[in-house]
This record gives sequence, structure tokens and C-alpha cells, in this order.
Amino acid sequence: MALLLPALGAAREASRRVQCTSHLHQIGVAMHNHHDVRRSLPAGWTFKPTAESAYGWAVPLLPFLEQPGLFSQIDVKKPIEDPSHDLARRTSLDMMLCPSDISEPTFMLYEGDEDEDDGHLATTAAIASDPPVALVELPTANYVGTFGTLEADDSVPAPLGDGAFLENKVTRFRDFSRGLTHTLLVGERTMAQVPSTWLGISLQGEDAAARIVGSALEGINNPFADEADHSSRHPGGVNFLWGDGHVSFVSNSVDLREYHQWSQLRIIR
Repeated sequence: MALLLPALGAAREASRRVQCTSHLHQIGVAMHNHHDVRRSLPAGWTFKPTAESAYGWAVPLLPFLEQPGLFSQIDVKKPIEDPSHDLARRTSLDMMLCPSDISEPTFMLYEGDEDEDDGHLATTAAIASDPPVALVELPTANYVGTFGTLEADDSVPAPLGDGAFLENKVTRFRDFSRGLTHTLLVGERTMAQVPSTWLGISLQGEDAAARIVGSALEGINNPFADEADHSSRHPGGVNFLWGDGHVSFVSNSVDLREYHQWSQLRIIR
């Protein structure tokens, strides 16, 4: 039994990792189909007209992920908490979840408050004795678009990222000066690090933008990482989708400088 159980655990994890790779590959195919039709990738997140809510990059991909019915249920001109979005907010998409992670189908997004000292968003409970205010329940996702080497939730509005998925801005494959093969598109993140979603966010939410995109900051699976960093429960690293559609496993020990370069669209000297 002492020999058998670790072997069974390793076999199960290998199977889950294959599933995770398959999910990312499906997302990659959808990205390329979207680019073929729309001549661009989706924006990282797009504000609704009154700038109360923002919808994530996965929403425009739904028709290319064999989810046209779900796509038709989402009206990006309405707030994310609108009753018409009840179905979407309850919909957990298997292809947006890593089977290795310990995650719940949905999570509650709480209100964040602006810290007057630095303009950052912090939890209500962190700066006041009042309990945090629940804003909206959202479907969980483990896959987040690459914002680059900056924090997407560092300020409101977000800083101009240097990755593929930005605030209210689309990118095109011609923008990938490093080449599609050498540029990251989407990576994993565990729910324990910060719950993320495929749908969208209330812009008043805590770490709102970080629920949709991720950043290459302190490294992979770094215990001291920012909430926006990438992580997984796969031993030793994280699966990433690259610009050309291939998926590969990037080790925790990746050279940080090289990792940062992969996360940027343009060559910075």
C-alpha cells in the first residue's frame, strides 16, 4: 500500500494535468478563431457604458467555445448583477477550471475601498471595523489572461499593461513583436490565491481586475507572490497557453527575467 498509493496519486494528477492542458488548448483554438473573425483578441475586460461593471475576455469567446446559448444570455450593456444575468452568474464552465485545483463553482466578490495613502484598493475589513459588503456572486475560473509585468488592480483605472489582455483595449497578433511562440496568453491561478472568474466584475470589487487577468511579478507558485501572480496545484509549475496556441508547463524555477519577457508583447531593451 505504501508503494501503491503514491503511484495512484501521481497517475491521477497526471490525468488531471492532461485535462488542464486540453482546456487551455480549447481556449487557444477559440482565441485564434476569434482573431480570424474579429481581427483581434478580446479586450482583457470591457466596461459597460456606465462603468459600473466590466466583462472579461472569455465572454466574447463563448460562441467559439460552443457556448452560443450562454453568450446570448449576457447583455454587456447591463450591470453584471442584473437579474437577466442570473443564469450566467450560476454557470460553472468546466473548460475554465483546472481539475487539479480545489475550487468552488462560485465565489462572492466583496466591495473594496480606496486607500487614501496610495490609491490602492483594499478590503473594507482591512481598513475599517465594518464587515465587508457583498457585491455579486460570480462563477469561478482558474485561467486568467496575461496582463504583463504590472498589477492590473494597482489603481483605478488600471495602468497600461504590457501584456496581451488590457483594460478596454484589444491587441492583435501583429502586436506580438516577440512572436506568437514566445508570448504568453493565458495562465493558471488557484482559487486559494484569489478567486477568479470568466464572466466579469463589479468595478467596486476588491482586487477587481485581478479576478480576470494575471501578472508575471514575483514568479510562479511563489509563497510571497502578489494575488495577481500565477499558481497551480500541479507539482512544480503552471500550465500556460502561448500566442501560437500551444500549451506548455513552466517550472517554478523559471528565470524571472525570461518569464517577464514572455509576458510582454513588445521587446523592451
